[in-house]
Amino acid sequence: MQVLVSGANGLVGAALLRRMVSEATVQPVAGVRELASSNLLCEQRAIGDLAIGRVAAEVLRGVEVVVHAAARVHVMQEHEQDQLAAYRSVNVDGTRALLTAAALAGVRRFVFVSSVKVNGEISLPGKPFSEADAASPQDAYARSKWEAEQVAQAFCERHGMEWVVVRPPLVYGPGVRANFRRMMQALGRGLPLPVGALHNRRSLVALENLVDFLFCCVTHPMAANQQFLVSDGQDLSVAELSQKLAVALGSRSWLVPLPSVWLSAMLNMIGRGAAAQRLCGELRVDSGKARTLLGWKAPQGVDEALDGTVRHFLREAQP
Repeated sequence: MQVLVSGANGLVGAALLRRMVSEATVQPVAGVRELASSNLLCEQRAIGDLAIGRVAAEVLRGVEVVVHAAARVHVMQEHEQDQLAAYRSVNVDGTRALLTAAALAGVRRFVFVSSVKVNGEISLPGKPFSEADAASPQDAYARSKWEAEQVAQAFCERHGMEWVVVRPPLVYGPGVRANFRRMMQALGRGLPLPVGALHNRRSLVALENLVDFLFCCVTHPMAANQQFLVSDGQDLSVAELSQKLAVALGSRSWLVPLPSVWLSAMLNMIGRGAAAQRLCGELRVDSGKARTLLGWKAPQGVDEALDGTVRHFLREAQP
């Protein structure tokens, strides 16, 4: 079975391809913007720039399943004046272009990697997000993902193609960047972090666990035409996560117990309201549907996954 993964050079896409290379029943194909030498260890096909909105059906000839992991993700220092248009050009129009090519090529299943941010930014205490909850995207990125989900589902239903939507929370693992990497850098240097009193719990998903679940969505017949939330199954507070990372780093953590109300107010004062929400709010998901419907179980525990993340980070940091 040929499976094409878009976003093949990204964190999730590259890890999924590495997993599939070891599977005898799957022939992985890397969907890249343009052909180039890389360490993907499998066939590559150029799907072009999704922002342009054109994908040749020939690129998907022979492919049975597409895993669409390519996306325009959050930009820390956004320069686009119309952010929603910038996200839509890749995440919505690009998805539509890939779907059109998939239908023409006779693709059987389309797996769309979305985001828990489609559900919202904060879950209520004791009420983790579930697949039954109404969508509540709060920013341009989340809105574009929600629109892309709707495009994918409607398109597949019109053309007789199976669809699967997966909404992961924060993904961590070897090679992780952005805020998770910055946290490791700060803890590794022994810098004080004002998160000692942050006991709000948040769901995470280790890269290996997400890849395992996506592979399940590629192969499991019961995954067809379903939406899933997926996580490690062990939610952590920011304080707990920081402590575990500090232990794995072998550093002496200095977690200042600044009350969350104070921290949130300080971040809002300097225009970092979104960061305050991510740090101080609860965001939990219920991945029970993945376990009961597909019989899926996260193969990697949180401590093991964090240790692997830190080991990779330390190797990268070596001169």
